[in-house]
Amino acid sequence: MKKKSKIDKALNVLAFTSFVPVLILGSAHAQDSTSSNVMERYGNLNIIREGPTIDAGLAQKMFRRGNTYSNLQRYEEAIEEYRKAISADPNHAAAIRNLANIYYFLERYDEAKPLLARFIKIEDLDTAALIAAMSTLGELERQSRNFEESIGYDLQAIELDPNNDSQIHIMANTYNNAGEADKAIEVYRAGISVMPDNAFFYRSLGRILEQEGRLEEALSEYKVAVERNPDSDFYVNLVDSTRRRLEN
Repeated sequence: MKKKSKIDKALNVLAFTSFVPVLILGSAHAQDSTSSNVMERYGNLNIIREGPTIDAGLAQKMFRRGNTYSNLQRYEEAIEEYRKAISADPNHAAAIRNLANIYYFLERYDEAKPLLARFIKIEDLDTAALIAAMSTLGELERQSRNFEESIGYDLQAIELDPNNDSQIHIMANTYNNAGEADKAIEVYRAGISVMPDNAFFYRSLGRILEQEGRLEEALSEYKVAVERNPDSDFYVNLVDSTRRRLEN
């Protein structure tokens, strides 16, 4: 049951498309000579190749086999087939996406991250899969404390998913707790740009500015919070207390 729940979590987090129905496979090792040549020449998937597709038909064939093995929870075999598909077509977005999904599920995050980055690079539509890949890669980089990398993905994730206020608080709190207050401020400013009526964003931004000793800037944010939610005594009291601190 634990393995099944992890699969569901991975599929939901990455928003990958459903796999094809299970097919009857022949021998997993009965690959034709073209497939063998492809793998000998282009086995290193860590290198992003910009060249043309080698064999689109072969890539799709390997992709379908990967889907079938994945449905059967034979993940190592699925990985092998997805790698072959990507070797045959370096821009096969679905194969890249599904391979990243498996690595994520297996908690092989260092292998998932470059694939997510590749998928983000080649996906030119604002799909649910792109949004999920952007958010997931930002989260993984934050977990690795690669904050200079994660902030870029996080800011793009906010822009792509502007109604997801919870992810904004998670991002900002992670940065602030790690001593990266400037990045937390960036996150809240990005949140405000897509949700300008969210009074709690202004309050949260003001709290970090106050923590950093930037009281005048904090007061300005608290005042906007009152404007957005004039019925909140909490925000009114924040303005009053901050103003008194500046006067003393």
